[in-house]
Amino acid sequence: MKYDVLIVGAGHGGAQAALALRQHKFDGSIGLLGDEPEPPYGRPPLSKEYFSGEKAFDRILIRPPEFWAEKNVSLLLSRRVEKVDPTGHAVTCADGANIGYGTLIWATGGRPRRLALEGHNLKGIHTVRTRADVDAMTQELAQTQNVVVIGGGYIGLEAAAVLSKFGKQVTVLEALDRVLARVAGEPLSRFYEAEHRAHGVDVRLNVKVDSIHEKNARVCGVRLADGTMVPADMVIVGIGVIPAVEPLLAAGAAGGNGVDVDSHCRTTLPDIFAIGDCAMHENAFARGKLRLESVQNANDQAAAVAKTITGNPTAYHAVPWFWSNQYDLHLQTVGISTGYDQIVVRGDMASRSFSLVYLREGRVIALDCVNAPKDYVQGRALVIGGISPPLDQLKDPALLLKTLVPTAA
Repeated sequence: MKYDVLIVGAGHGGAQAALALRQHKFDGSIGLLGDEPEPPYGRPPLSKEYFSGEKAFDRILIRPPEFWAEKNVSLLLSRRVEKVDPTGHAVTCADGANIGYGTLIWATGGRPRRLALEGHNLKGIHTVRTRADVDAMTQELAQTQNVVVIGGGYIGLEAAAVLSKFGKQVTVLEALDRVLARVAGEPLSRFYEAEHRAHGVDVRLNVKVDSIHEKNARVCGVRLADGTMVPADMVIVGIGVIPAVEPLLAAGAAGGNGVDVDSHCRTTLPDIFAIGDCAMHENAFARGKLRLESVQNANDQAAAVAKTITGNPTAYHAVPWFWSNQYDLHLQTVGISTGYDQIVVRGDMASRSFSLVYLREGRVIALDCVNAPKDYVQGRALVIGGISPPLDQLKDPALLLKTLVPTAA
């Protein structure tokens, strides 16, 4: 097998790369390789609508299965690349298959970080990354009452919200002094802690997990460093992901926490691009290099690579955005808040409709908007423009954010 473009990774980034190539009239052969048996599907709904049962699996597919055949994209499913040969322009899969390429797009994302402690591999311990992960949890729900979620990031909190609605007794264990500490300011952290507690979730901060305990080869509890035992019929681990780039690094690509790419998403290896969660890149809306674990980043980098491959070299430049659904709260984030030195709260947080505006040296760098879609849509221009609005006006929720964007002369 050989393809003009081989895409490794059949998530959002990989699927969008194939779509964008066809949209830009690329008529060469395309192979889309993924290590799961399913055609490309969206991962964000896994911990939200799919886990809760609000959406069936076919509703989270990126495109219907027949679409890929119509676009002449070969789906190479249930395959995992173990070796990349940049000189021979080929990859070797775990099953021994050798697949050649003209151009390689690496879009593998990452794999969930596992607990490194006693009992980490017991039955009843789960991560949330694939359809199979969520299906396995769903099958155990009827026999589950006590759930421990390790990690107070978005994945953990979204899973906690769904499980709480299912009537389970949920305990969230967070090692830091607040949830969402790595991605949001303290006001938002405290708001979500209060919301989860109001729904019966036991949120514990500044706690360290010592070990997982078992009964009949299945998890039965989580012991903390202070000796406390938290009962658990199920444990969900949400402590981040490890970028899946080992074959590229072994082949000589520059990187470490992900694979390094330039402004066009090229790696240091010839004819190899990398996009999405695994791509360490310079971002115009952040200080220094970073990896972005978001659908936006994967899709926009895929679009830039497709343009470059089809003869219209295009640098990646897009404002980051994210979202999270917990209970009846819809959080929309635009920009990267890392490095902020001031937070302005728009609206009454008790009303459960408000925005946090993050500033650095007086300029707007990000917004977290909870049930405030107008702020999210209009605040985008403040982030893109690096606007320095008067703080008294920024705080006024009655004032539309679009009025704070200077008009062109």
